[in-house]
Amino acid sequence: MLDNFANAFELVFAVRVLGALMIGVLVGYCVGAMPGLTSSIGMALLIPFTFELDAISAIVMLVAIYMAADYAAGIPAILVNAPGQPAAAVSAFDGYPMTTRGEAGKALNLSIMSSATGAFISLILLIITAQAMARAALAFGPAEYFALAVLGLSLIAVLSTGSTLKALIGLMFGLVIVTVGIDPIRGALRFVVTPMLIDGIPFLPALIGLFALSEVFIMLERGNDRLRGELGVTRTKPSLAALWPYRRTVLRSSFIGYAVGVIPGAGAAIASLVSYGFAKRASRPAERDSYGKGNPDGVVASEVANNAAVSGALAPLLALGVPGSASAAVLIGGLTIQGLQPGPMLFVNNPEIPYSIFVSLLVGLPIMTAIGLMGVPLWVRLTRIPPGAIATLVASICVLGAFASSNNSFEVLVTVVFGIIGYLLRKIDIHPAPIVLALVLGYMMESNLRRAMIIANDNLLFLVSRPVAIVLLLGAIIVTASPLLGRLRR
Repeated sequence: MLDNFANAFELVFAVRVLGALMIGVLVGYCVGAMPGLTSSIGMALLIPFTFELDAISAIVMLVAIYMAADYAAGIPAILVNAPGQPAAAVSAFDGYPMTTRGEAGKALNLSIMSSATGAFISLILLIITAQAMARAALAFGPAEYFALAVLGLSLIAVLSTGSTLKALIGLMFGLVIVTVGIDPIRGALRFVVTPMLIDGIPFLPALIGLFALSEVFIMLERGNDRLRGELGVTRTKPSLAALWPYRRTVLRSSFIGYAVGVIPGAGAAIASLVSYGFAKRASRPAERDSYGKGNPDGVVASEVANNAAVSGALAPLLALGVPGSASAAVLIGGLTIQGLQPGPMLFVNNPEIPYSIFVSLLVGLPIMTAIGLMGVPLWVRLTRIPPGAIATLVASICVLGAFASSNNSFEVLVTVVFGIIGYLLRKIDIHPAPIVLALVLGYMMESNLRRAMIIANDNLLFLVSRPVAIVLLLGAIIVTASPLLGRLRR
């Protein structure tokens, strides 16, 4: 492990990788500070521009965007009550009331320092647990990988926000899309209506369309209204000592955020809500009424948890190849484009990748914190950009990114089609996250099921003859059935 870390430090401190890290941090901050844009959208937009980069630089840039966007999402939530991402909505519960009573500087300081502390603690947990998870997964065969894919799909269907049925519809839609192209085992063509679809639906253009272009349509529909709020922000000297009164909340929320982030599909929003609920319950009865009215402990609990969830989501991605969030699913796309396969073999075949991610986060955390504290006036102004202007810029990047992925206008057409599909699905409250994760896990599920059937001479009982596969499949059944059982009980 020490040798891998030493090699990763040497790789990350190369000029090109440090440059990619800085670009990722700045882009992530801009994306997070713009209400309506999320880390997954920012990563999807930047993936086409990583083609000419080496694998280390590309992955470091994408991870930096992921982390920095979650850092910055709390800024508009606190200043103008407009969360940059869903997870930051919990930060607005107490952050915005602090702003209205003239404590914006204190709220921003607590937000950024809490984010840094939660991210650091969860990163240590990631380093400790990821390789252990990968070692355990090395014993996996086709049956276990099939069961793991089923478990991942069941979790994202159940834990997505909104209706479970609608999440399942999105999931099934994604699985249908995966069947287009060449059969992974026999090589037969399936639903190939044009030679451009021989390799299946292009993942990257579909990703850009579902996430970024659909969001453009939503932003245009909402109009060109500017966000309202005070531009003035009182200055507060940044200090980790400011977190000392909330040390118990910081530790508790770090573990909660990491644990929830590890669960595929749970995400930072759930981590923030769970952490906020625990903080409120753990407070003295006399203080509970102050939550939602400007209690700094609520800001700390939310910001620590949603940033700790980022490292949590990276753990199953690196160790098992299962994304823990929509942004992690986009990161899998970035790894795949670089010719890398996330999962336990990544630590064996390409150990420089996961260890470079660890080191880049260690190096990037102080950089993100410094930029966040110094750039507050800029982030305030970013929240004032009209949605129409943001939508125009994002749409242009979508088309450029889709075309750049293969210098083919067909990719642009796919982006537009999936942008329209994503917009229509959002109108009926079907989020694109289940679709994207189905695109990521669908191939893994089908190919390993087919391999398992070849090994077992088409005997389905083979899938339940291996202990690990049984446990994973039972977990998928329990998770899928739990909402129905809850409704029946009520």
